[in-house]
Amino acid sequence: MRCMEKYKTFLYLFPFCFAGALLANGDIVHLKDSSGLSVDEVRKIAKDQDTQTQKQHLNSKECRWENLSPTPQKYDWIQTVSGEWFKGDIIALYDDKLEFDSDEIGLYTFDFEDVKTIKSYQVLSVNIENLASISGIMRLYDNHLTIIQGDTSYEFTKNDIISFAPAGELERNFWSGKMSFSVDLREGNIEQKDYSAQASIRRRTADSTFSFDYLGRISSKDGMQTADDHRFNQKYDRYITRYFFWTPVFSEYYTDKYKNIKHQVTLGFGLGYTLIDTKSVEWSFSGGPAVIYTRYETVEQGGRKDDYSPALEISTSYEKELSAITDFTYNAKCTLSDKDAGGYKHHMIFMLENELLSWLDIDITAVWDYVRTPKQGADGVIPEKNDYQLLVGFGIEF
Repeated sequence: MRCMEKYKTFLYLFPFCFAGALLANGDIVHLKDSSGLSVDEVRKIAKDQDTQTQKQHLNSKECRWENLSPTPQKYDWIQTVSGEWFKGDIIALYDDKLEFDSDEIGLYTFDFEDVKTIKSYQVLSVNIENLASISGIMRLYDNHLTIIQGDTSYEFTKNDIISFAPAGELERNFWSGKMSFSVDLREGNIEQKDYSAQASIRRRTADSTFSFDYLGRISSKDGMQTADDHRFNQKYDRYITRYFFWTPVFSEYYTDKYKNIKHQVTLGFGLGYTLIDTKSVEWSFSGGPAVIYTRYETVEQGGRKDDYSPALEISTSYEKELSAITDFTYNAKCTLSDKDAGGYKHHMIFMLENELLSWLDIDITAVWDYVRTPKQGADGVIPEKNDYQLLVGFGIEF
């Protein structure tokens, strides 16, 4: 009966697997430079076009100093709608957020709708919606986009852009991340030590993003350990359009001996869609079929220490800018599996990020984990279904 139930579950999940396999053949087309020109020669072409544009502004009766712009030399330049210019290095545009690294302002994220002009020195790989990824020198003026590739220029609008990033000149330009730590030490009548850590690392290119997240804690009271759990999540997304993406692979490793879980590995793939993408709010959903392997710390007599289960996982990510220095983030992952793997479970994170410096935040994080059918151990104890955490610590961005 047990095998038949799993077989039926796999039959139910098969259409999702088939859809994912079809999408695997739909990778974006990359238009590469075949002119044979060097990067410096392409930059000279871009500079000549800039010069012509400047002359047109100078000859215009309505010429204003705001229309005159600097020439990229070793650095990228961006201008905001307020008229301010910034010199530095473009890191990436993703989800209408432009990451920019400047010696003056440090690593800063601009809302793309607040960016009026971009003059890149780097060769960027630009992902154009429903068309291709094109590498070249980028010029953006208001809503007009030009990508200069060799002796060819491609013309688009700002709204056609899904994302862009440096075209592989420096691998480190693709990466960004954040680490948060919190420590609570007590001495006296009660000796208690609580350590917790979070880490989030992202690799973003013009048409994909790889994410790695960690959450863990170790606690002890009066010399006795009371908590020891660690969760690692990995997700790789490839964008098909501005809002629609698919996930060739997502995975999770989880261990918590106080929940009787020695090792738990989840592996799957799925589809996703961005429901809201504005200046202050981002909200997306994704999900797909998965397989869960669980090895328990102890089991009751006659029970099995290992379990394999098919599963269906659905996740959502919600981000809202509450003020200029405060952001709210909500991430949730819900999983349906067989009873031995927990039945229904979810992992939810609520976070308030309060910016102190461009690279330093104070983070307040609430975590809610729930398992409908926790596994009973050899001692007859059934772990609690709910587990809550409240973390306050410093977050360092890099």
